[in-house]
Amino acid sequence: MIDAIKKVMLAGVGAAAISTEKAEKALNELVEKGKLSATDAKDAAKKLADEGKQEFDEASKSLEERFDSMLKRLGRGQAERIESLETKLAVLESRLAVLEKKDAAGVAE
Repeated sequence: MIDAIKKVMLAGVGAAAISTEKAEKALNELVEKGKLSATDAKDAAKKLADEGKQEFDEASKSLEERFDSMLKRLGRGQAERIESLETKLAVLESRLAVLEKKDAAGVAE
């Protein structure tokens, strides 16, 4: 499950890198054609990078919150199950102690 989430996040990073490359290529072409100044292209590239980082950070935070929520839901009831198992174990231990005493008493006779 965790591996799948990592793969999704890495795919997002890869997609962002490809998008950045395509954006830079398109901006460079506009600069070469004289339709955009180098300064404007730099500003646009920075703006795209900043927005992309912000979107990635927001998506990562949302994914982390969902993952935490899922883990909490999965963990719900664990405490009750552990307590139940501990109670059953205590009962079995006391029964074993009684049987061991009976066995020891039978051997001593």
